[in-house]
Parts: sequence; structure tokens; C-alpha cells
Amino acid sequence: MLHVTGSIAIAERELDERFVRASGPGGQNVNKVSTAVELRFDVASSALPRDVKTRLHALAGKKISTDGVLLIDSREHRTQAQNRSAARARLIALLRQAAERPKRRKKSKPTKAARERRLAAKGQRAGLKALRRRVAAERESG
Repeated sequence: MLHVTGSIAIAERELDERFVRASGPGGQNVNKVSTAVELRFDVASSALPRDVKTRLHALAGKKISTDGVLLIDSREHRTQAQNRSAARARLIALLRQAAERPKRRKKSKPTKAARERRLAAKGQRAGLKALRRRVAAERESG
């Protein structure tokens, strides 16, 4: 079991890992050993709550395919075991973030003093712009 939060855990059978050859550091091993990990998690058929699934879809973006499979790729380490644990850690972090419910916004309105300050500033700006205009009598004679 992969424990995400106190109430959310993922069974090992729900995870699909594939090991592929990685580019980058590793010397001659790069051409011989499959150290990169592709971790697949089927979000659509998982036992996650519906609201967590929707937030996960929004968070993961392009990492989730059209059929609802989340793909996490890890190839930053030289060993398969390190890449495997890094991919699982990224999956757990993403699921924990999706499990958090966003705080509801509390509506607020500006205070009377704030409204008066805004209107005073508006009036001051309008007065300044009015001084830049030509006077009507000047236009006719000029």
C-alpha cells in the first residue's frame, strides 16, 4: 500500500511501472540498463473520491491522458531504485495536493472610508485633467 493521507491509500496493483533506457548521466550503463521509470496510475478506475479526481485532473494537466491514466516519468537518478522512489514521491505529492480542499472565498466589501478615499482620488484626477483642457472662449478667438 502507498499511503497518501490518513484516509487515502493506493494499492500496489493500481500502479503500473515500466523501466526504459534513460538518457543523461550513467556512462556506459545508459546504453545497457533500463533505469528510467514510467509510473502509470489509472485515475479513472481508482478508488479515489470524485472531488479528488477532479482536482487531480486540473493539477496534472497534460500528464493525464484522455483515457484517464496519469503518467509520471522519472529519469533524474542513475539507478532504477532511486528513479522508482522519486516517481512514487512525485505521485504522492500530487495526490496530497489534490486531496486538499481549497478554502472558500469570503465575500467582502470596501469600507465607507475606502469608498470615500477612492472617490476623492477620482475627483482630484478629474480636476487635474480638466486643467489641461482648453477654455471654451480661447477656442473661439484663437
